[in-house]
Amino acid sequence: MKSRTWKALLRFWAADRGLSIFLGLLILIIFVLPAFATPGLLSRLAGDVAFSLLLVAGAVAMPEYRWMRFVVPPMVVLALVVRWATIATSSAHLAAWREISSLATLPLFVVIVAARVYRPGPVTRQRIQGSIAVYLLLGLTWASAYELLHILRPGAWTGTASEVPVSQTWIYYSFVTLTTMGYGDITPVHPVARSLAILEALTGQLYLAITLARLVALHIKSGERG
Repeated sequence: MKSRTWKALLRFWAADRGLSIFLGLLILIIFVLPAFATPGLLSRLAGDVAFSLLLVAGAVAMPEYRWMRFVVPPMVVLALVVRWATIATSSAHLAAWREISSLATLPLFVVIVAARVYRPGPVTRQRIQGSIAVYLLLGLTWASAYELLHILRPGAWTGTASEVPVSQTWIYYSFVTLTTMGYGDITPVHPVARSLAILEALTGQLYLAITLARLVALHIKSGERG
């Protein structure tokens, strides 16, 4: 019974329907939770629970990629252990390893979801949602990079930081940079911080152009076959 349930779960995530839930978790982490975030343990727990669900979803999302079965699950387990270990202690070393583990898993999720979005076939609503999920994953990846640099070099940025948990601050800064909006309330001054900001801004623009071209090409091909 358990085996059938697990196989059904894997088939669900292997289908494009899993992309919709993946996108829903990202929206929860990036938009919903920060809107109600207040400094405190409860807010941090809510964020960690949502991020843990995202990691688990990513671990079972793409079972057809054989090499991913051996790479992603161990990295996800490690990321979960480190993330929840930081709840028990405020060690700066553990906080740094938390972001390192996130940087090891999130780019893999970008590759996995992008592979599903860009593969041959008709352009469905779920694929469009998957392309949005990749964009949001890119923002989360850069947010982890910024937070890691902030832990290692606290003076890498200048400007105002709002009275919200640090993770939410870097999510905000990441998406402001990814969309090249640039409010200027947080400014990179360290060379590494500036390089990261430039790379993220370029990534955001290139991703939109490449994704639009790829989805249009897939739509035209599927129309011709139809």
